[in-house]
Amino acid sequence: MYYSMKTLRLKKGDTVKILIGKDSGKTGVVEQLFATEKKVLVKGINMFKKHVKPSQKYPSGGIIDINKALDISNVLLVCPNCGKTTRIEYSIEKDAKIRTCKKCQKSVEIGAK
Repeated sequence: MYYSMKTLRLKKGDTVKILIGKDSGKTGVVEQLFATEKKVLVKGINMFKKHVKPSQKYPSGGIIDINKALDISNVLLVCPNCGKTTRIEYSIEKDAKIRTCKKCQKSVEIGAK
């Protein structure tokens, strides 16, 4: 099934809290969204070690840290206004669809008030 970016309800730059997994309870910033897989890449979260052979990209080889994507159901948005974890609802203001916090009813858009 194909999911568009509109159905994910998160955007790049949102602060999220991890609910399940080895990093549960930590917060991080969304770096990238993968709509078709329903996954999200959070900066500094879900880090793994990978052994690489020497190549042009890694001349000395060795062990590197990589960031793996999490399932979108394992993260929850942190409202920039009230600081609580919240779900998102949509409201229409001046012919624009605005994401709002369900707890404080304020906009959660980046750069908006």
